[in-house]
Amino acid sequence: MRPAAAPKPAPFREQAAGQPDTVRRITSLMRGFSLEATHLRAADLDGLKAALPIRTAIYLTAVPGKPASELVQSAAQVRAVGFEPVPHLAVRNLPSAAALDDLLASLSAQAAVRRVLVIAGDRDRSEGPYNSALEVIESGLLQRYGIAEVGIAGYPQGHPRISPEVLHRALLAKIEAAGQTGLRLHTVTQFAFDAGAILSWVRRLRDLGIEHPVRIGMAGPGSLSTLLRYAQRCGVRASAQGLTRQSGLIKHLIGTSAPDGIIRPLAEACSEGGLGQVAPHFYSFGGAAATARWAAAVAMGRIVLDRTEGFGVEPPAQ
Repeated sequence: MRPAAAPKPAPFREQAAGQPDTVRRITSLMRGFSLEATHLRAADLDGLKAALPIRTAIYLTAVPGKPASELVQSAAQVRAVGFEPVPHLAVRNLPSAAALDDLLASLSAQAAVRRVLVIAGDRDRSEGPYNSALEVIESGLLQRYGIAEVGIAGYPQGHPRISPEVLHRALLAKIEAAGQTGLRLHTVTQFAFDAGAILSWVRRLRDLGIEHPVRIGMAGPGSLSTLLRYAQRCGVRASAQGLTRQSGLIKHLIGTSAPDGIIRPLAEACSEGGLGQVAPHFYSFGGAAATARWAAAVAMGRIVLDRTEGFGVEPPAQ
């Protein structure tokens, strides 16, 4: 009789056995994560469909200079494959009130959009009548076309051109306007690298009695060079030296990054209470499908805890 084959090693199970609470906290945090994408192609949609649960929220960026019809088309494609499209409304890109009306009508009719992220946009000067997200939230147009919830921007690591005081006043004004017009509201933060800054920012909100949900923006897995390029473009304070100092952020391949060093301490802090409703939001700088696969694996607990504050992701079982 042939001896029984030796079992294959199971590094995740062995490591997780010693720290089951940490793994459970991470998977709990990852429930309901969202993804942000630009220029979704057919292959990207196929990759998302293969990796993500149905009804996952997919935020769609509004690219300056691109026709609004492209945003509508992307939203319709996302809806068609079973996800929840959340398009950006970059209000400074809108040439007129009629253009906003037409865009909302198309998003409602062709993609059944019920949530939008309203931002000012990166233009220094508005193309049309809208200069701030607040003006659109107050307009009443969103509700006319079936929008029930609005997302607004948050900046845990600050904004390169706006002071913290101005950011705070704008946040409070948008929260008040949404409440007065009957819109549910959540905040989506700019992607950040510093878990401590993120936690401090959320705690300040809660201390002020601001209890609406917060989606914590972080860069999905990708090359370090790509990450730094987007960080510079978005004005996030980051450097190669600063990134490499953060435990868990730079992983096994030199020059490749993943946000596990943010997720793990965030999960631990959420388990202690006081942070309210918080969920991860991934910017897919390394590709939408790759980000989706990584996030889905973490949500399923297919991870290996390391000795720092991060973790690695196991490949799927063969």
